[in-house]
Amino acid sequence: MKTKIVKADEKTIKEAAELIKNGELVAFPTETVYGLGADALNKFACQKIYEIKGRPNDKPLTFHVANFKMIEKVAEITPAAEKLIENFMPGPLTLILKGKISPTVGIRMPDCETALQLIEFANCPIAAPSANFSGQSPPITAQEVFKNFNEKIPLILDGGICKFSLSSTILNLVGNKFEILRKGALDEEEIFRVLKEV
Repeated sequence: MKTKIVKADEKTIKEAAELIKNGELVAFPTETVYGLGADALNKFACQKIYEIKGRPNDKPLTFHVANFKMIEKVAEITPAAEKLIENFMPGPLTLILKGKISPTVGIRMPDCETALQLIEFANCPIAAPSANFSGQSPPITAQEVFKNFNEKIPLILDGGICKFSLSSTILNLVGNKFEILRKGALDEEEIFRVLKEV
């Protein structure tokens, strides 16, 4: 398989979306790092992510969404979650919520036009961990992704260097206590300032 790097525009994003619909993997930019994406509702496509990354099978995948309706389809939205979504999505925040098709689900709405268009054209949530081998630093350019996954995936959307160059902040909202699981691009003080209003 020959891997193409293409400049992200409407035509190439639609091409990437068709690949996602057909069960393939595509690398794409977000405002944080580049993601390795698959149709989140296609278990065979998602399994490819684990195999190519060398990702532990017990490590769940985050669902990237383009709008509130997509979140409602896969997760239960509590008042706290709704407040955080209103304030920080799109943005570099991943929320762990009670899932509708699995016990829990990570939700992220990237603040990146290329990523949002890809999700909308694919018309499904996109599972997308960072586009690197497990244990390595997340890539912030298409060229870094190419070094990792040349001849392993069909397409890389090149959207330039990522704005934050730092992974999203992960917040667990399941259970009795809110907990930051990973510090990232969104300041946790901002998160808890909003949570105090709920």
